[in-house]
Amino acid sequence: MKKIAAFAALALALVAGICLVRVARLPAPTVDGSAAATVAVDEAAAAQRLAGALRIPTISHEDRARNDPKALADLAEYLRARFPLAHRSLEREFVGPSLLYTWKGKDPAGAPMLLLAHMDVVPVEPGTEGKWTHPPFGGVIADGFVWGRGARDDKSGVLGLLEAVELLLAEGFQPARNVLLAFGHDEEIGGNEGAHRIAELLKSRGVRAEFLLDEGGAVLEGIVAGVDRPIAAIMAAEKGYFTVRLTTRAKGGHSSLPPAQTAVGQLARAVTRVQDHPLPLRLERPVTDMLDRLAPEMPLVQKLALANRWLFAPLLLRQFAGNPTTHALVRTTTAPTVIHAGIKDNVLPTEAFALVNFRLLPGDTTAGVLAHVRRVVDDPGVEVGPGNDFNSEPSAPSRLDNAAYPLLAQAARESFPTAVISTGLVTGATDARHYAGVYESRYNFSPMTLRPEDLATIHGADERIAVSSHAGAIRFYVRLLRNWGIAASPGMAD
Repeated sequence: MKKIAAFAALALALVAGICLVRVARLPAPTVDGSAAATVAVDEAAAAQRLAGALRIPTISHEDRARNDPKALADLAEYLRARFPLAHRSLEREFVGPSLLYTWKGKDPAGAPMLLLAHMDVVPVEPGTEGKWTHPPFGGVIADGFVWGRGARDDKSGVLGLLEAVELLLAEGFQPARNVLLAFGHDEEIGGNEGAHRIAELLKSRGVRAEFLLDEGGAVLEGIVAGVDRPIAAIMAAEKGYFTVRLTTRAKGGHSSLPPAQTAVGQLARAVTRVQDHPLPLRLERPVTDMLDRLAPEMPLVQKLALANRWLFAPLLLRQFAGNPTTHALVRTTTAPTVIHAGIKDNVLPTEAFALVNFRLLPGDTTAGVLAHVRRVVDDPGVEVGPGNDFNSEPSAPSRLDNAAYPLLAQAARESFPTAVISTGLVTGATDARHYAGVYESRYNFSPMTLRPEDLATIHGADERIAVSSHAGAIRFYVRLLRNWGIAASPGMAD
């Protein structure tokens, strides 16, 4: 999951001592209050089931030849055995190793809900095993936590959704319309064989979900300066992903007789030009929506400054740009990440290349970024082109005034009653990017608590989730499904 920045971006958006604009409060819940009733979750049993899933090493390696298909098959069988009601009542399809579940609703012709999670995990960095308090694939429950790779990213999402479905089936509940659960198997290496194939299958069937929900936000505690309450960040857009390759070529030869310009020197100048000429700073939705929704929680000085954003926007942008995390919210970022040339110190290389990774704000395009790079490099001796096929355009910000966002906000409010309900921008890449054309609106929210000490464990050592936090996520999914069953109507939201 390339999403640490997604959580941190919203979480640290106020770290520079700045914040918000217009006061904007969500409307009160509009559906039957019975939906907010207590959700009985056996926390210990749910933790045990999650721990068992963490013991199955469904690792996605960049070198796909190293991936173990048996691990994914073992996880699919584990889920079947641990959630018998779900597997008797829902249709399960294998899309390669990925899983697609269909829960038939009372009106199966109506627009469904599409809920995503992924089954794969990142590898454990070699040499870091000793930094783990408990073995990364031990599935240990200790000190109030479930420990292991995937505890947060994202087996807790897979298990949390199936736990909610199992609980509701035990009550005899049937959703108003179809509910689709899509569990990709290769999100950590791009999702091209998992989420992409599921999305193509759904498109071929003419599926158009009312909304999609994937990982990406969280319930932030003790992270945002100036806000004492937790923040339930339901992200409404995702930045695009684009890598540009810069290539230079030369004759080569012995380093004792170098030309005036080597392939390496020419490339270095090109990389410097790209980094020294970033794309412009700007505030875009849903960052402005985020600021508006957090405004009531901020000190008076910040509220006054941001209530006059028309005047103070340049200052705000400069302050955002001064911190790497907040910087990602206000610019299409530029990051040279790979440079390669040469085989020996006394041999002039015949080719040198660099990769520069861009994360695109809504409103920018990959074609526009490519044109920008060519313009600032301004050297016919430097080839400029796409670096790989792992590219995506930024998603269009989803609406907050439709039927879907208030439904998610209500489930969050009922599950985390002290939280401020907000929105934000996913700065990383999630499986949701593959589903464009399959949904009316899309959001990213992992309904689990995220504290400062948790940030380094995502993709790092000691990944873990509190038993109570996992149970809280299950309660959120139960309430979301119940509320949707009450409020849903056969037509699409206006």
